[in-house]
Amino acid sequence: MRHALITAGTKGLGRKITEYFLEHGYRVTATYRSDQEKANNLLEEYKDYPLHIKQLDVQNHEQIRKVVSDSYDQHGRIDCLISNAGPFIFERKKLMDYSHEEWNQMIRGNLDASFYLVQACIPIMRQQEYGRIVFLGFQGVNHSSGWIYRSGFASAKVGVASLMKTIALEEAENKITANMVAPGKIIDEKKESSIEQSRKEHSEDTPIGREGTGEDIARTVGFLCDENSDMITGTVVDVNGGMDVIHRYL
Repeated sequence: MRHALITAGTKGLGRKITEYFLEHGYRVTATYRSDQEKANNLLEEYKDYPLHIKQLDVQNHEQIRKVVSDSYDQHGRIDCLISNAGPFIFERKKLMDYSHEEWNQMIRGNLDASFYLVQACIPIMRQQEYGRIVFLGFQGVNHSSGWIYRSGFASAKVGVASLMKTIALEEAENKITANMVAPGKIIDEKKESSIEQSRKEHSEDTPIGREGTGEDIARTVGFLCDENSDMITGTVVDVNGGMDVIHRYL
């Protein structure tokens, strides 16, 4: 049975990714940073599934190493790494208004954490001669888009996109793929919502006519992690209902 390690996998987009993998026959290790109530709720709902939950602050690289090591010891392999966790500053502020602490939080929690995660997981995947690595980005990340009021997060994620492509090149010989999923605008309760629920309400915000959901992201991540998706590597997959071609649509 395949094993997936999913960071920030107990709420929001991460929860839907965890649900997808459990319901498709994977063993899952999901991490959370501080919301233990959400973690416990997920564990209770999926008590009959092979789900293990661990606390992890991705800004702490020693914790990253320990979680990866413990997960490997528990399951004997790590087939999929889904790097979903990463701090985000919700307050809208320009670059010059960032404190040094906030800037470091964005870089360490998104870019540095990605390095430490893959550094811990890739040796295991090399030994298995099999691995799937998926990072989460944002709409436009593949074009190094500027993002007003989100400079730290955007800079870090663009760096992760480049890192992902390098991993794809360097690890292809070891049967390891690396990709990034770039969600469009998915807000609030829609992060834990289903496609069926989304289709009940029309939205003018996307050409496809409905809002994006966590299930859209989970299905895409799941496809990239499939054994037969090995021809897809080094790719950023946009999931935004056609918003990346909106100039043509209009």
